[in-house]
Parts: sequence; C-alpha cells; structure tokens
Amino acid sequence: AYTDPDEAIDFFSRTGVDIFAVAIGTAHGFYKGEPKLNFELLEKLAAAIEAPLVLHGGSGIPDEMIRRTIELGINKVNFATELRAAMTVAVREALKDEAIIDPKKFMGKGREAVIDLCCHKIKLCGSDGKA
Repeated sequence: AYTDPDEAIDFFSRTGVDIFAVAIGTAHGFYKGEPKLNFELLEKLAAAIEAPLVLHGGSGIPDEMIRRTIELGINKVNFATELRAAMTVAVREALKDEAIIDPKKFMGKGREAVIDLCCHKIKLCGSDGKA
C-alpha cells in the first residue's frame, strides 16, 4: 500500500504529528529483487506535509535510491534489518574460532560490523559532520 496524499494531508492537519512516515514502496526486512520506489509520490508528499518525513524499510535499498529519497525530502531512514544482519554475520564468523569463549571478543566483532555499517549509512544520508 502507498500513502494517499489527500489522506496524509488530512491526517497531518488534524494531528500535527512531529514526524511522518511515508509508504512509497518500501517494506520491512530484505527485498527479493530491487524495490520499486514511487519517487513521484514522495515528491507530492514532501511538498504537502510540513513535517520531517521518515522512510521505513531502508535495509537493502541500493545507495543511489536512498540518496534520491533524501534529495526528494526524506529526513530519516530506518535500516534495522541490515544492522541486525551485520551484527549476526560478524558474530557467527567470530564464533567459527572455537578458541574464542569470551563474549567480549565475539560481540566486539559484531559491534565493529555495526559501527562500520552505521558510518557508511550516516555518510550515505549526508548526516556526517552534523550534531
């Protein structure tokens, strides 16, 4: 389902929400194939809603598409599935070494993977150097 611009305007005017999540073709979890984002709809919503816009389901969306959503008005992107996967993959890899029994060692590898991914996503979204 996609956000209906008229319903969004009505909802925003009645509630005055601080931040507004839009549905433009994203979904939670990883995608089977490349997602089909409706950039035209995003442009309409960004012009009509006077609040920061959020994109749920950012995990697995190609970087160039994320950049485009930000150019068109998205202020916050959620990447939870991708972050969870980075942590899990790194911990699983570390646990292949049977000598590692200290959780700080294998969890540290997961933390490093999450930090690396966060740094990439922060730069991708143009948020580096901002408080």
